[in-house]
Amino acid sequence: MKDCIKIVFASMLVPVLMTGCRNLQDESVNAPSSYVQLAQVAEILSMIPVDRCQLDEVHRAVASSTVNGYDEEYTMKNLFTNPGSGVGDSETKAPDEYAEPLRDLIEDYVYSSLFTKSSSGRIEPEAFLDALMESDIQIYWPFSEEWDGKTMPVVTFDPEDGSDVNIGYRIEMDDDGFRHVEEIIVDEEMAAEVPVWVINRNSDAGYTTLEILRRNDPQWGEGGGNIIVHPGKPAQTKADKSYKMLVLRDFCANRNFDSWFAGASEFFVKIGYLEDFTAMTEAEMRLYDPMVTDFMIVVKRNQVGIPQNFNAVLMTGWHEGADMNENRCAFMITEDDGGTQTEWSTRAKVFVEGKSYGFEISIPLNSRDDVVWRGNLDYVWFDKLDGKPASFGDVNLTFEVMEL
Repeated sequence: MKDCIKIVFASMLVPVLMTGCRNLQDESVNAPSSYVQLAQVAEILSMIPVDRCQLDEVHRAVASSTVNGYDEEYTMKNLFTNPGSGVGDSETKAPDEYAEPLRDLIEDYVYSSLFTKSSSGRIEPEAFLDALMESDIQIYWPFSEEWDGKTMPVVTFDPEDGSDVNIGYRIEMDDDGFRHVEEIIVDEEMAAEVPVWVINRNSDAGYTTLEILRRNDPQWGEGGGNIIVHPGKPAQTKADKSYKMLVLRDFCANRNFDSWFAGASEFFVKIGYLEDFTAMTEAEMRLYDPMVTDFMIVVKRNQVGIPQNFNAVLMTGWHEGADMNENRCAFMITEDDGGTQTEWSTRAKVFVEGKSYGFEISIPLNSRDDVVWRGNLDYVWFDKLDGKPASFGDVNLTFEVMEL
Protein backbone atom coordinates (compact mmCIF):
# COMPACT_ATOMS: atom_id res chain seq x y z
CA MET A 1 0.00 0.00 0.00
CA LYS A 2 1.27 3.46 -0.86
CA ASP A 3 2.15 6.05 1.78
CA CYS A 4 -0.86 8.14 2.71
CA ILE A 5 -2.00 11.13 4.74
CA LYS A 6 -4.75 10.15 7.17
CA ILE A 7 -7.69 12.46 7.86
CA VAL A 8 -10.37 10.66 9.85
CA PHE A 9 -14.03 11.71 10.18
CA ALA A 10 -16.39 9.97 12.65
CA SER A 11 -19.91 9.49 11.34
CA MET A 12 -21.47 10.44 14.70
CA LEU A 13 -20.08 13.96 14.44
CA VAL A 14 -21.88 16.73 12.59
CA PRO A 15 -20.59 16.43 9.01
CA VAL A 16 -18.50 19.30 7.75
CA LEU A 17 -17.51 20.04 4.19
CA MET A 18 -13.83 19.57 3.39
CA THR A 19 -11.61 22.26 1.94
CA GLY A 20 -12.56 21.76 -1.70
CA CYS A 21 -16.10 23.01 -1.00
CA ARG A 22 -15.38 26.19 0.90
CA ASN A 23 -15.76 28.43 -2.14
CA LEU A 24 -19.32 27.20 -2.51
CA GLN A 25 -20.61 29.38 0.32
CA ASP A 26 -19.20 32.57 -1.17
CA GLU A 27 -21.16 32.30 -4.42
CA SER A 28 -24.38 34.12 -5.23
CA VAL A 29 -27.72 32.43 -5.86
CA ASN A 30 -27.45 33.29 -9.55
CA ALA A 31 -24.04 31.66 -10.00
CA PRO A 32 -23.71 29.55 -13.17
CA SER A 33 -23.70 25.76 -13.05
CA SER A 34 -19.89 25.83 -13.29
CA TYR A 35 -19.77 26.41 -9.53
CA VAL A 36 -20.33 22.66 -9.09
CA GLN A 37 -16.76 21.40 -8.88
CA LEU A 38 -15.46 17.86 -9.31
CA ALA A 39 -13.67 17.99 -5.96
CA GLN A 40 -16.89 19.02 -4.21
CA VAL A 41 -18.84 16.09 -5.63
CA ALA A 42 -16.07 13.64 -4.69
CA GLU A 43 -16.06 14.94 -1.13
CA ILE A 44 -19.84 14.69 -0.85
CA LEU A 45 -19.81 11.07 -2.06
CA SER A 46 -17.13 10.24 0.51
CA MET A 47 -19.22 11.75 3.33
CA ILE A 48 -22.62 10.17 2.68
CA PRO A 49 -23.44 6.70 4.12
CA VAL A 50 -23.07 4.66 0.92
CA ASP A 51 -23.81 0.95 1.37
CA ARG A 52 -24.42 -2.14 -0.78
CA CYS A 53 -27.65 -0.73 -2.26
CA GLN A 54 -25.93 2.32 -3.72
CA LEU A 55 -22.90 0.28 -4.82
CA ASP A 56 -25.18 -2.02 -6.79
CA GLU A 57 -26.91 0.98 -8.37
CA VAL A 58 -23.67 2.54 -9.61
CA HIS A 59 -22.29 -0.80 -10.79
CA ARG A 60 -25.45 -1.57 -12.73
CA ALA A 61 -25.32 1.85 -14.40
CA VAL A 62 -21.67 1.65 -15.51
CA ALA A 63 -22.18 -1.93 -16.73
CA SER A 64 -25.16 -0.79 -18.81
CA SER A 65 -23.12 2.09 -20.30
CA THR A 66 -20.43 -0.40 -21.31
CA VAL A 67 -22.95 -2.70 -23.01
CA ASN A 68 -24.21 0.32 -24.94
CA GLY A 69 -20.72 1.04 -26.27
CA TYR A 70 -19.76 3.85 -23.90
CA ASP A 71 -17.24 4.10 -21.09
CA GLU A 72 -17.82 2.78 -17.55
CA GLU A 73 -19.80 5.86 -16.55
CA TYR A 74 -22.87 6.99 -14.59
CA THR A 75 -23.95 10.54 -15.37
CA MET A 76 -25.48 12.83 -12.77
CA LYS A 77 -28.46 13.32 -15.05
CA ASN A 78 -29.20 9.60 -15.02
CA LEU A 79 -28.41 9.36 -11.31
CA PHE A 80 -31.12 11.93 -10.50
CA THR A 81 -33.72 11.14 -13.17
CA ASN A 82 -33.40 7.38 -13.72
CA PRO A 83 -31.32 5.67 -11.00
CA GLY A 84 -29.28 2.72 -12.21
CA SER A 85 -29.53 3.60 -15.91
CA GLY A 86 -26.47 3.87 -18.10
CA VAL A 87 -25.54 6.14 -20.98
CA GLY A 88 -27.47 5.03 -24.04
CA ASP A 89 -30.37 3.49 -22.12
CA SER A 90 -33.78 4.51 -23.42
CA GLU A 91 -35.34 7.45 -21.58
CA THR A 92 -38.65 5.58 -21.64
CA LYS A 93 -37.15 2.62 -19.79
CA ALA A 94 -38.79 2.12 -16.41
CA PRO A 95 -36.38 3.06 -13.61
CA ASP A 96 -35.01 0.33 -11.38
CA GLU A 97 -36.46 0.19 -7.89
CA TYR A 98 -34.03 1.05 -5.11
CA ALA A 99 -35.02 1.35 -1.46
CA GLU A 100 -32.72 4.36 -1.15
CA PRO A 101 -31.10 5.50 -4.40
CA LEU A 102 -27.85 7.43 -4.32
CA ARG A 103 -29.64 10.66 -5.22
CA ASP A 104 -31.58 10.53 -1.92
CA LEU A 105 -28.36 10.36 0.08
CA ILE A 106 -26.90 13.28 -1.86
CA GLU A 107 -30.05 15.35 -1.40
CA ASP A 108 -30.21 14.61 2.34
CA TYR A 109 -26.59 15.64 2.79
CA VAL A 110 -26.96 18.85 0.80
CA TYR A 111 -30.10 19.93 2.65
CA SER A 112 -28.84 19.04 6.13
CA SER A 113 -25.16 19.89 6.10
CA LEU A 114 -24.00 21.97 3.21
CA PHE A 115 -26.06 25.12 2.87
CA THR A 116 -27.90 27.77 4.86
CA LYS A 117 -31.21 28.03 3.09
CA SER A 118 -32.23 31.40 4.48
CA SER A 119 -28.96 33.25 3.92
CA SER A 120 -29.37 36.07 1.44
CA GLY A 121 -26.83 35.94 -1.36
CA ARG A 122 -25.93 32.30 -0.71
CA ILE A 123 -26.42 29.29 -2.95
CA GLU A 124 -29.63 27.47 -2.13
CA PRO A 125 -29.65 23.66 -1.91
CA GLU A 126 -32.15 23.50 -4.77
CA ALA A 127 -29.86 25.57 -6.98
CA PHE A 128 -26.87 23.36 -6.26
CA LEU A 129 -28.78 20.12 -6.87
CA ASP A 130 -30.30 21.44 -10.11
CA ALA A 131 -26.86 22.54 -11.32
CA LEU A 132 -25.37 19.16 -10.41
CA MET A 133 -28.10 17.28 -12.29
CA GLU A 134 -27.69 19.46 -15.38
CA SER A 135 -23.89 19.37 -15.35
CA ASP A 136 -21.61 17.07 -17.35
CA ILE A 137 -20.30 15.49 -14.13
CA GLN A 138 -20.39 11.72 -13.77
CA ILE A 139 -19.04 8.76 -11.79
CA TYR A 140 -16.41 6.87 -13.78
CA TRP A 141 -15.59 3.40 -12.43
CA PRO A 142 -12.53 1.94 -14.20
CA PHE A 143 -12.06 -1.83 -14.00
CA SER A 144 -15.62 -2.12 -12.66
CA GLU A 145 -15.88 -5.65 -14.06
CA GLU A 146 -13.37 -6.74 -11.38
CA TRP A 147 -15.50 -5.58 -8.44
CA ASP A 148 -16.08 -8.29 -5.81
CA GLY A 149 -19.58 -7.06 -5.01
CA LYS A 150 -18.82 -5.78 -1.51
CA THR A 151 -15.64 -3.69 -1.25
CA MET A 152 -16.28 0.02 -0.71
CA PRO A 153 -14.76 2.32 -3.34
CA VAL A 154 -12.08 4.92 -2.99
CA VAL A 155 -13.55 8.21 -4.23
CA THR A 156 -11.35 10.61 -6.19
CA PHE A 157 -11.73 13.19 -8.98
CA ASP A 158 -10.08 14.27 -12.20
CA PRO A 159 -7.61 17.09 -11.39
CA GLU A 160 -8.06 18.21 -15.02
CA ASP A 161 -4.40 19.12 -15.35
CA GLY A 162 -3.11 15.93 -16.98
CA SER A 163 -1.79 14.49 -13.71
CA ASP A 164 -1.74 10.74 -13.15
CA VAL A 165 -2.09 10.95 -9.34
CA ASN A 166 -4.52 12.76 -7.07
CA ILE A 167 -5.92 12.64 -3.56
CA GLY A 168 -8.75 10.22 -2.86
CA TYR A 169 -11.02 9.31 0.00
CA ARG A 170 -11.09 5.74 1.30
CA ILE A 171 -14.19 4.76 3.26
CA GLU A 172 -13.74 2.30 6.10
CA MET A 173 -15.74 0.98 9.06
CA ASP A 174 -13.97 0.29 12.37
CA ASP A 175 -14.76 -2.48 14.87
CA ASP A 176 -17.20 -0.24 16.74
CA GLY A 177 -19.24 0.52 13.65
CA PHE A 178 -17.93 4.02 13.13
CA ARG A 179 -17.45 5.17 9.55
CA HIS A 180 -14.09 6.77 8.74
CA VAL A 181 -12.78 8.59 5.69
CA GLU A 182 -9.06 8.38 5.08
CA GLU A 183 -7.33 10.67 2.59
CA ILE A 184 -4.86 8.77 0.39
CA ILE A 185 -2.98 9.11 -2.89
CA VAL A 186 -4.69 7.45 -5.88
CA ASP A 187 -3.20 6.39 -9.21
CA GLU A 188 -4.20 4.01 -12.00
CA GLU A 189 -2.31 1.11 -10.41
CA MET A 190 -4.50 1.41 -7.33
CA ALA A 191 -7.65 1.64 -9.48
CA ALA A 192 -6.73 -1.72 -11.03
CA GLU A 193 -6.43 -3.30 -7.59
CA VAL A 194 -9.33 -1.82 -5.59
CA PRO A 195 -12.64 -0.18 -6.59
CA VAL A 196 -12.21 3.51 -7.41
CA TRP A 197 -14.90 6.01 -8.31
CA VAL A 198 -13.50 8.90 -10.33
CA ILE A 199 -15.63 12.03 -10.51
CA ASN A 200 -14.96 13.42 -13.98
CA ARG A 201 -16.77 15.02 -16.92
CA ASN A 202 -18.73 13.18 -19.56
CA SER A 203 -17.50 13.55 -23.13
CA ASP A 204 -19.37 10.88 -25.10
CA ALA A 205 -23.03 10.80 -23.97
CA GLY A 206 -24.01 13.19 -26.76
CA TYR A 207 -22.79 10.79 -29.43
CA THR A 208 -24.44 7.64 -30.73
CA THR A 209 -22.33 4.50 -30.64
CA LEU A 210 -22.39 1.79 -33.27
CA GLU A 211 -24.01 -0.54 -30.72
CA ILE A 212 -26.96 1.83 -30.29
CA LEU A 213 -27.30 2.36 -34.05
CA ARG A 214 -27.39 -1.39 -34.64
CA ARG A 215 -29.94 -1.86 -31.88
CA ASN A 216 -32.26 0.88 -33.13
CA ASP A 217 -32.05 -0.04 -36.82
CA PRO A 218 -32.17 -3.74 -37.75
CA GLN A 219 -30.55 -2.93 -41.11
CA TRP A 220 -27.31 -2.25 -39.28
CA GLY A 221 -27.04 -5.92 -38.33
CA GLU A 222 -25.44 -7.25 -35.18
CA GLY A 223 -21.79 -6.80 -36.10
CA GLY A 224 -18.98 -9.28 -35.50
CA GLY A 225 -17.94 -12.22 -37.62
CA ASN A 226 -18.78 -11.66 -41.27
CA ILE A 227 -21.96 -9.62 -40.73
CA ILE A 228 -21.77 -6.32 -42.58
CA VAL A 229 -23.53 -3.19 -41.43
CA HIS A 230 -24.07 -0.04 -43.45
CA PRO A 231 -24.47 3.70 -42.68
CA GLY A 232 -27.20 4.28 -45.24
CA LYS A 233 -28.87 3.04 -48.37
CA PRO A 234 -26.37 0.99 -50.39
CA ALA A 235 -25.60 2.07 -53.91
CA GLN A 236 -27.60 0.38 -56.66
CA THR A 237 -25.44 -2.06 -58.55
CA LYS A 238 -25.63 -1.59 -62.30
CA ALA A 239 -25.20 -4.58 -64.58
CA ASP A 240 -22.53 -2.86 -66.67
CA LYS A 241 -20.63 -1.32 -63.76
CA SER A 242 -18.43 -2.68 -61.02
CA TYR A 243 -18.93 -1.18 -57.56
CA LYS A 244 -17.06 -1.72 -54.32
CA MET A 245 -17.64 -1.25 -50.62
CA LEU A 246 -15.04 -0.38 -47.97
CA VAL A 247 -15.42 -2.06 -44.57
CA LEU A 248 -13.43 -1.20 -41.44
CA ARG A 249 -12.93 -4.58 -39.78
CA ASP A 250 -10.69 -3.84 -36.79
CA PHE A 251 -9.57 -0.76 -34.87
CA CYS A 252 -6.57 -0.90 -32.53
CA ALA A 253 -5.40 2.05 -30.42
CA ASN A 254 -1.75 1.78 -29.44
CA ARG A 255 -1.78 4.33 -26.60
CA ASN A 256 -4.01 6.37 -24.34
CA PHE A 257 -4.38 10.00 -25.26
CA ASP A 258 -5.50 11.44 -21.91
CA SER A 259 -4.86 11.00 -18.21
CA TRP A 260 -6.54 7.91 -16.74
CA PHE A 261 -8.77 10.18 -14.66
CA ALA A 262 -10.49 11.23 -17.88
CA GLY A 263 -11.42 7.65 -18.75
CA ALA A 264 -11.51 5.96 -22.14
CA SER A 265 -10.47 7.44 -25.47
CA GLU A 266 -13.27 8.40 -27.85
CA PHE A 267 -12.03 8.06 -31.41
CA PHE A 268 -13.89 9.27 -34.48
CA VAL A 269 -13.29 7.72 -37.88
CA LYS A 270 -14.40 10.06 -40.65
CA ILE A 271 -14.33 9.59 -44.42
CA GLY A 272 -15.58 11.88 -47.18
CA TYR A 273 -16.19 10.72 -50.76
CA LEU A 274 -18.60 10.78 -53.69
CA GLU A 275 -21.01 7.85 -53.75
CA ASP A 276 -22.03 6.11 -56.99
CA PHE A 277 -20.31 8.82 -59.06
CA THR A 278 -20.94 8.56 -62.81
CA ALA A 279 -21.04 12.23 -63.89
CA MET A 280 -19.90 12.93 -67.46
CA THR A 281 -20.34 16.73 -67.58
CA GLU A 282 -19.70 19.73 -65.34
CA ALA A 283 -23.45 20.18 -64.97
CA GLU A 284 -23.85 16.62 -63.74
CA MET A 285 -20.93 17.13 -61.36
CA ARG A 286 -22.87 19.86 -59.54
CA LEU A 287 -25.62 17.38 -58.72
CA TYR A 288 -23.32 15.42 -56.41
CA ASP A 289 -22.71 16.21 -52.74
CA PRO A 290 -19.88 14.49 -50.86
CA MET A 291 -20.88 11.79 -48.38
CA VAL A 292 -19.25 12.05 -44.94
CA THR A 293 -19.35 8.91 -42.81
CA ASP A 294 -18.56 9.51 -39.12
CA PHE A 295 -18.34 6.79 -36.45
CA MET A 296 -17.38 6.93 -32.78
CA ILE A 297 -15.25 4.13 -31.30
CA VAL A 298 -14.76 4.04 -27.51
CA VAL A 299 -11.53 2.30 -26.46
CA LYS A 300 -11.31 1.60 -22.73
CA ARG A 301 -7.91 1.76 -21.13
CA ASN A 302 -7.65 -2.00 -20.75
CA GLN A 303 -8.34 -2.37 -24.49
CA VAL A 304 -5.28 -0.40 -25.64
CA GLY A 305 -3.10 -2.54 -27.90
CA ILE A 306 -5.93 -5.03 -28.50
CA PRO A 307 -7.73 -4.94 -31.89
CA GLN A 308 -11.42 -4.14 -31.42
CA ASN A 309 -13.87 -5.59 -33.91
CA PHE A 310 -15.68 -2.70 -35.63
CA ASN A 311 -17.07 -4.27 -38.77
CA ALA A 312 -18.92 -1.35 -40.33
CA VAL A 313 -19.09 0.03 -43.85
CA LEU A 314 -17.20 3.29 -44.31
CA MET A 315 -17.72 3.81 -48.03
CA THR A 316 -20.15 2.34 -50.56
CA GLY A 317 -20.77 2.58 -54.26
CA TRP A 318 -17.40 3.72 -55.53
CA HIS A 319 -17.23 3.16 -59.24
CA GLU A 320 -14.18 1.43 -60.63
CA GLY A 321 -13.15 3.86 -63.35
CA ALA A 322 -10.33 3.80 -65.86
CA ASP A 323 -7.70 4.92 -63.36
CA MET A 324 -8.44 4.15 -59.73
CA ASN A 325 -5.40 6.19 -58.68
CA GLU A 326 -7.41 9.28 -59.60
CA ASN A 327 -10.32 8.36 -57.29
CA ARG A 328 -9.53 9.86 -53.91
CA CYS A 329 -11.31 10.21 -50.59
CA ALA A 330 -10.59 12.30 -47.49
CA PHE A 331 -9.85 10.24 -44.38
CA MET A 332 -9.39 11.43 -40.80
CA ILE A 333 -9.12 9.90 -37.32
CA THR A 334 -9.52 12.12 -34.24
CA GLU A 335 -9.60 11.59 -30.48
CA ASP A 336 -12.29 13.74 -28.93
CA ASP A 337 -11.24 16.49 -26.51
CA GLY A 338 -14.09 18.93 -27.05
CA GLY A 339 -13.85 22.61 -27.86
CA THR A 340 -15.65 24.68 -30.45
CA GLN A 341 -16.97 23.22 -33.70
CA THR A 342 -14.63 23.62 -36.65
CA GLU A 343 -13.85 21.65 -39.79
CA TRP A 344 -11.12 20.24 -41.98
CA SER A 345 -11.56 21.35 -45.57
CA THR A 346 -9.75 19.48 -48.32
CA ARG A 347 -10.04 18.81 -52.01
CA ALA A 348 -10.43 15.33 -53.51
CA LYS A 349 -11.10 14.11 -57.02
CA VAL A 350 -12.65 11.33 -59.03
CA PHE A 351 -11.80 10.02 -62.47
CA VAL A 352 -14.50 8.67 -64.78
CA GLU A 353 -14.35 7.88 -68.50
CA GLY A 354 -11.12 9.81 -69.04
CA LYS A 355 -12.21 12.92 -67.11
CA SER A 356 -10.99 14.10 -63.71
CA TYR A 357 -13.40 15.94 -61.38
CA GLY A 358 -12.31 17.85 -58.29
CA PHE A 359 -14.65 18.44 -55.35
CA GLU A 360 -14.47 20.05 -51.92
CA ILE A 361 -15.00 18.08 -48.73
CA SER A 362 -15.51 19.57 -45.26
CA ILE A 363 -15.23 17.18 -42.33
CA PRO A 364 -16.27 18.41 -38.86
CA LEU A 365 -14.06 18.23 -35.78
CA ASN A 366 -13.61 20.07 -32.47
CA SER A 367 -10.93 22.67 -31.85
CA ARG A 368 -9.26 20.71 -29.04
CA ASP A 369 -9.43 17.28 -30.68
CA ASP A 370 -6.24 15.29 -31.14
CA VAL A 371 -5.86 14.67 -34.87
CA VAL A 372 -4.47 11.14 -34.97
CA TRP A 373 -4.22 11.05 -38.77
CA ARG A 374 -5.67 12.84 -41.78
CA GLY A 375 -5.02 12.94 -45.50
CA ASN A 376 -6.31 11.94 -48.93
CA LEU A 377 -6.15 8.29 -49.98
CA ASP A 378 -6.44 6.63 -53.38
CA TYR A 379 -9.13 4.01 -53.76
CA VAL A 380 -6.59 1.61 -55.24
CA TRP A 381 -4.61 1.86 -51.98
CA PHE A 382 -7.51 0.18 -50.15
CA ASP A 383 -7.52 -2.62 -52.72
CA LYS A 384 -3.85 -3.32 -52.11
CA LEU A 385 -4.26 -3.18 -48.34
CA ASP A 386 -7.30 -5.48 -48.25
CA GLY A 387 -7.17 -7.59 -45.06
CA LYS A 388 -3.80 -6.27 -43.87
CA PRO A 389 -3.35 -4.02 -40.79
CA ALA A 390 -2.18 -0.50 -41.62
CA SER A 391 -0.66 2.09 -39.30
CA PHE A 392 -2.30 5.51 -39.01
CA GLY A 393 -0.22 7.31 -36.43
CA ASP A 394 -1.08 5.82 -33.04
CA VAL A 395 -3.80 3.47 -34.30
CA ASN A 396 -3.83 0.42 -36.57
CA LEU A 397 -6.75 -0.28 -38.90
CA THR A 398 -7.72 -3.35 -40.91
CA PHE A 399 -9.88 -2.79 -44.00
CA GLU A 400 -11.74 -5.13 -46.30
CA VAL A 401 -12.86 -4.28 -49.83
CA MET A 402 -16.00 -6.06 -50.99
CA GLU A 403 -17.79 -6.21 -54.33
CA LEU A 404 -21.37 -4.96 -54.48
